[in-house]
Amino acid sequence: MAKKYRVGIIGRTGKGNYGHGLDVVWKDIDRCDVVAVADDNKSALPGALTRTGAKKSYLDYREMLEKEKPDIVSVSQRWLDRHHEMVMAAVSLGCHVYMEKPFVRDLVQADEIVKACEMRHVKLAIAHGNRYSPQVAIARKLIAAGEIGQVLEVRARGKEDARRGGGEDLWVLGTHMLDLMRALVGDVVDCYARCSEKGQPVNRSHVYEGNEGIGPLAADTIDAVYRFQDGVNGYFSSHRGHGGRFGLKVFGSKGVIEFQSGYLRTAWLLKDPAWSPGRSGASWQPISSNGVGKPETRSSKHRANAATVLDLIEAIEKDRQPISSVYDARAATEMIAGVFESHRVGGPVEFPLKNRKNPLTMLKR
Repeated sequence: MAKKYRVGIIGRTGKGNYGHGLDVVWKDIDRCDVVAVADDNKSALPGALTRTGAKKSYLDYREMLEKEKPDIVSVSQRWLDRHHEMVMAAVSLGCHVYMEKPFVRDLVQADEIVKACEMRHVKLAIAHGNRYSPQVAIARKLIAAGEIGQVLEVRARGKEDARRGGGEDLWVLGTHMLDLMRALVGDVVDCYARCSEKGQPVNRSHVYEGNEGIGPLAADTIDAVYRFQDGVNGYFSSHRGHGGRFGLKVFGSKGVIEFQSGYLRTAWLLKDPAWSPGRSGASWQPISSNGVGKPETRSSKHRANAATVLDLIEAIEKDRQPISSVYDARAATEMIAGVFESHRVGGPVEFPLKNRKNPLTMLKR
């Protein structure tokens, strides 16, 4: 019989809660059994027990880990101020991890988790759900087959809402787009970026303690250029209060592929070297999980969390890395750090970054 995996869930009600469904996904996975849930908000534990179907509850996640010894730990909360300590505690006991994004607060923490996972031979998957969307796999095949010609550039924008646009948007939602860039065009070679606050270049006086446990944060406007392997340029921008374009486009010599952010969201193919339907007469064709121009037939149960968990189980059993692995989590964090490091030094920075600390703590006035 196939192994049944014991799952422990860590949440923090009022401080990131349980992320985007990282607590309830396990109930739909036959090969998982939720043995316990931990939440440092005592009043939230009865609801968490009911919602997750867990057999026991704990106020202290460390006590849960020690007593229950789960096979997989779900680090569910969105706030990332305690992600590092929670993941390290789980990995030290040999637990595999599925965790909410963003990953951790800086590259020092990211490097420590990567090393710990390698030493304990455990797998970590992060909730960059776009990677698991069937349209991404189809788009990669279209690109490899030359359907949009030679890839010339990739452009992405954050959500750019009135509250989070800029630096916070880069961390919280931009991480999805940065990870998707890598999934489509490979690793980053270098980054050049500018960060501003109310039209002024960001300096130390602009740095504040960010929401959701992000740590030092700044900028209401981010403009970044990444150079990827094979010479492809990637652009990411987030300007506070100017949203409506959250997503990514891949521009090739013969056409364009466009993604909205989200699992199983329709993508689009435009086979037009001018990148403009009005000039060529070509039209945008939808890309579903079944291919170009075909209707979507998958049900709403095929969600990103379920796809990620099933892939994590297969990665454990086949001793391979998950589709969205600890290395991908660190790489997205490095792309974020690269933006602020480039702004700090006033020029392009090569990857891997030599400075592993948070650049915003090193700014001058």
